[in-house]
Order: sequence, then C-alpha cells, then structure tokens
Amino acid sequence: METEVIVIKESEMDKEAFEGLKRAGQIIRDGGLVAFPTETVYGLGGDALNPMSSKKIYAAKGRPSDNPLIVHVANMDDLAGIVKEVPEAARKLADAFWPGPLTMIMNKNDKVPYETTGGLDTVAIRMPNNKIALELIRQSGGYIAAPSANTSGRPSPTVARYCVEDLSGKIEMIIDGGQVGIGLESTIVDLTSPVPMILRPGYITAQMLKDVLGEISIDKTIIDSTSTERPKAPGMKYKHYAPKGDLMIVQGAQEQVVSYINEQSALAASEGKRVGIIATDTTRELYKADVVKSVGNRQDERTIAHELFKVLREFDDENIDVMFSESFDDSGIGQAIMNRLLKAAGHNIKTV
Repeated sequence: METEVIVIKESEMDKEAFEGLKRAGQIIRDGGLVAFPTETVYGLGGDALNPMSSKKIYAAKGRPSDNPLIVHVANMDDLAGIVKEVPEAARKLADAFWPGPLTMIMNKNDKVPYETTGGLDTVAIRMPNNKIALELIRQSGGYIAAPSANTSGRPSPTVARYCVEDLSGKIEMIIDGGQVGIGLESTIVDLTSPVPMILRPGYITAQMLKDVLGEISIDKTIIDSTSTERPKAPGMKYKHYAPKGDLMIVQGAQEQVVSYINEQSALAASEGKRVGIIATDTTRELYKADVVKSVGNRQDERTIAHELFKVLREFDDENIDVMFSESFDDSGIGQAIMNRLLKAAGHNIKTV
C-alpha cells in the first residue's frame, strides 16, 4: 500500500484544506485509515462503528486487541448515538473541558462494536480541540476510533514524520498538521464507576476534575506495573511510550541525581554504549554524555509535557543505547509526565 501524505495547517483552513479533509473522510467512510493531528498527539483514525476498521487499526499498530480505542466526536449531540445514556457528570465535564484533552468512559450502546471497545461494554469518547481533527470527524461520518498513530509501545508521535516512520505502507493517508500543542495523550476518566475514576492522567488534572465534579478517585493501576486486570482504557496494561534503548529514571536530591547519572553515563560509555540524558533547562549543563536534551522548565511543566515524547523519539533517531532521566513532581500535570516516563522505562526507577 502506498501512503499519501498531505500537509494542512490548522491556521490556514482554506478550500484546498477542506478538499483534502473531504478525501480523508471518504477514506475512513470506505473502511480505510488516516493519521491526523489533534491537540494532544497524532491519532490513527478509522470508522468507529465499523468492526473491520478497528481490526485494521490494531493490525497497523501491532496493538493488542483487548486495548480499547477512543472514539472521537465533533459534536456533543453525537454522544447520544453511541451510549446508553449521557450521565450528568459527562455534561458538566464537557461544558468545562470539551473540545479538549479529556476522554470520558460511558456505557456503550449496540451501535459500537466490541472490536472498537476491546471487548468491553463501555466506550471511551473525546472531542479533540483541533480544527483539522474536528473537520475530519465530520467528513468521515461523525465517529472516528483513534489511538495514537505509532507502532504499539513506541513513543506517541507529536510530529507527522514519526507517523510516516511507523505507519508508511500500512495506512492510506497521513495528514501533516505540524507539531501538536500539548504533547501528551488525554486524561481518561471513567464515569461508570460509583465515583468518577481517573484511569490515565493527562493535561486535565485531578484537581481540575474535582473542581467540576466534587469527588474523584484514581485507579491504582496507573502506578501498579504488576496489575493483571483487563484494561478499561488505553495504556493501562501494556508497556507504552518506550524508546528503543534502555531508560532509567533517577529520583532524589538534585546534586545526588546529577552525580549518579554522570557516574552511570561514564560507565555505559566505557562499555561502548551511546548515552542520552533527559534534563531540564536548569540542569542541562551539569551533565556529560553523548546527547543531553532538556525537556523544558520545571516552573512550567506544560513545557515538559510538550517535549517529552519528541525527545524520546529524537534519542531513537540518534541511536542512543542507554538513557537516564530526572524524575518529576507527581502532582498536577507532573503526574501525567511521570506516568508516561514510568511506562517508557518499564518502571525502572532508582532512588539516590
């Protein structure tokens, strides 16, 4: 299969852009797959109501078929078409955060095939805050199932070239919309639990959800790498976001962290390995390795979220064998950053 790549700028949605999105929408209507930008990461889209499309998504990604897909919608009214009922909590959260990086889990109706939900009676739904994504959803019929547009287990793509690297020849089209804005996948909250439960942390934090709903719980499997429970949301069960080389997270006081990472980097280098270090703006100059990259400013962790997956991909581009990363605060958006880092490292974390 030859994969077509088209370039559309969100800021320049002209006639040519709409024609491209109309063609992309027809591909999805016909059962094909299209990679497209959202505000979080790039998604790999297929018709959410077509079981064969969902099977194609799993095949293209090499993704386990019990890992649920997220259904993307463009209008709040479309919820009623795929769920048994729209909870009042969903309306409150949609008013506060949609379109945006929040996915809500509700009880599905019979229109949504089990191939899309990973065999579950629930469906994960979100409305992306990206003009390209929203128009593609409309052009494709209103319901796009879309996990991140990467080979399963790899860092999620925040620029189109990594979609090309992972999926070229496997899908019909890739829409290059430039670098995404947020850089981490959406927060996922389960509204079928007695108390709404966060299944995946993201840009919408626990406190933000509490401010709207009053009470929120957090699923233990977010930090438990030994759980054997069936995943209710993407990214809960399987190793995710992993670069090709080995990654270790180091936590502790800054001086001890820097010293340990430099020690271990020198040891790895003496064994002939290429070493990469994930630092911040304030610590980058303190490290010595083949490649040292800053993921941003600790005073604004949104910058770290924006750069994390991009940096992990760049280490792969530079053939890094061993990586070390500083740890980050596990509150607010830092919880999402640490969740992704821990999965990328296979929970390989060292306290010094």
